[in-house]
Amino acid sequence: MTSQTDLAALLCSRLCHDLLSPVGALNNGLELLADEKDPAMRQRCVDLLEQSARTSASKLKFFRLAYGAAGGFGDRVPAEEPHELLTALTAEDERLNLEWSVAESTLAKPAVKILLNLAAMGLDALVRGGTLEVGAESRDGATEIAIRASGPKVAFDATIGKALAGELADSELSGRTAPAHMIHQLAGEQGGQVQFAHTPEALVLGAMLPDGDGMIG
Repeated sequence: MTSQTDLAALLCSRLCHDLLSPVGALNNGLELLADEKDPAMRQRCVDLLEQSARTSASKLKFFRLAYGAAGGFGDRVPAEEPHELLTALTAEDERLNLEWSVAESTLAKPAVKILLNLAAMGLDALVRGGTLEVGAESRDGATEIAIRASGPKVAFDATIGKALAGELADSELSGRTAPAHMIHQLAGEQGGQVQFAHTPEALVLGAMLPDGDGMIG
C-alpha cells in the first residue's frame, strides 16, 4: 500500500511538472528582454512575462486548494474560491469554456479537493479545447459533484481511470496518476465514491458523498 509520504512526494512531482512550463517561460522571457532592443519586441516580451506570471500564480493557488491544507480557510471554503481558480486556469486559452453550476455558498475542504481535482482531469482531457461543466448539488441525503468535459477530441488515460476506481497497483502510481489515487482515498474516507465515463466526445466524472461534516452544505 502506498504510504502517505510516497503519495505526497508524487503530488509534489505533479506540481513541479505543471509549474515547469510557465516558470520556464518566465526565465526565457527575462533572457529575451535583456537582449532585445526593439521597443515593439520588448513590449511583446513583457506581455508574455505577465501571462506566464499569471499562469504560475493561478496554478499555485489551484494546488494550494487541490492538494494542500488550504491554510487561511476554516473547515469550509467559499464556493467562489474554486470558481475563481478554474476561471483563471481557463481564461488564458480561448479554446476553453467554463460553465459553473454550483449553487452552494460554501464547500468543505474535502469536497473542494475532489471538485478541483476532477475538474483538472476534465481540463487535461480537452486536448483540442471544449467546454468544462462543473456542478454540485445536495439531495436525498447525499451530495453529488459532477464534471463534464466535452469537445472535438476528449482524451483520457486509462491508468487515471484505474486510479479513480482504486484498481491501480502501487508500482503503477506516478505523478500523473497520484491526484486520482488521492481522490479515490479521500472519497472513501468520506464514505462516498467516485465514478467516470469516457467517450471520444465527452468525459464525465462524478463523486457521491453522504451529507455530513466534510461535505458540501
